[in-house]
Amino acid sequence: MSARVIMLNAWLIAACFWMAAPAMAQFRLEKHDGGVRVYQSDALVTDYTLNQGAKPILWPLLCPGGVKMTRDYPMIKGTKDEANDHPHQRSLWFTHGEINGIDFWAEGEKMGKTVHQEFTKLSDGKTAVIASKNSWNSADGKPVLSDRRRYTFGATPEGSRYVDCEILLLASEGDLHFGDTKEGTFGVRVAESMKVDAKKGGVIINSAGQTDAKAWGQPADWVDYYGPIGDKTMGIAILCHPTTFHYPNRWHVRTYGLFAANPFGVAHFLNQKEMTDGTRIKKGEELLFRYRVILHNGDEKAAKIGEHFKAFAAQKFDAL
Repeated sequence: MSARVIMLNAWLIAACFWMAAPAMAQFRLEKHDGGVRVYQSDALVTDYTLNQGAKPILWPLLCPGGVKMTRDYPMIKGTKDEANDHPHQRSLWFTHGEINGIDFWAEGEKMGKTVHQEFTKLSDGKTAVIASKNSWNSADGKPVLSDRRRYTFGATPEGSRYVDCEILLLASEGDLHFGDTKEGTFGVRVAESMKVDAKKGGVIINSAGQTDAKAWGQPADWVDYYGPIGDKTMGIAILCHPTTFHYPNRWHVRTYGLFAANPFGVAHFLNQKEMTDGTRIKKGEELLFRYRVILHNGDEKAAKIGEHFKAFAAQKFDAL
């Protein structure tokens, strides 16, 4: 066999392998005055936006095909069939309802604000990473605590999109008290047609098999909220990594569309008459949170959420 034939055969084998191999998901970032947009190839995934409300948020949050997975309100008003309630529930966010007596969960003149300080990393490729530093300030602008956060965007082998959300809260200014309240903490407001109360087929299910209102306040490794968007069943799953403070978190997940992991709340969830003392940390101490958000087709079984949790729970992360 001639050398030319051998080289041709080798090229054909390599070409066939390349054609058979799944395409690698490429993500890229586009910085703008109001934050950073995330794209998968040329398709928008989300915008890490800094100028909407009282905290950085991810909005819109899009599945492959451009399907919006979270509510528009209050970033856009007037979207058909959307409820205009709870304007502080902005797509995807991280805050808490009582820190040193300050409400960072709600929004208003007397509430706290999470203020972006700087981006510490912006990278793209097979995954994209946005890392930042933020200051949590009282209504008069005084720093109360700070955070470092890292959001990693990628795709699962079956084509779902995911965001790994890591947040390190720092008692940088003094001692901190996190109150025992249901109003927290890592939250998503799902698309209106998905919510259980829309009565179109929306379902809440957690890792223990508890569904809808029965999942509220329960500790769980993960929760999936799925339902119809257009003619498809779509879902948002949130997975709680074992390194997260107070793992497994309890879940402030409501049939009206709120979906939040809450590591601090106890009394409301257990229907206790008295609040616990909450969580206290000293100046210089830290609290770590890690969640994976999966945007998927179908229900939790079709999306293999249980299998994804096992892989996520075993994953090691670099320090923030």
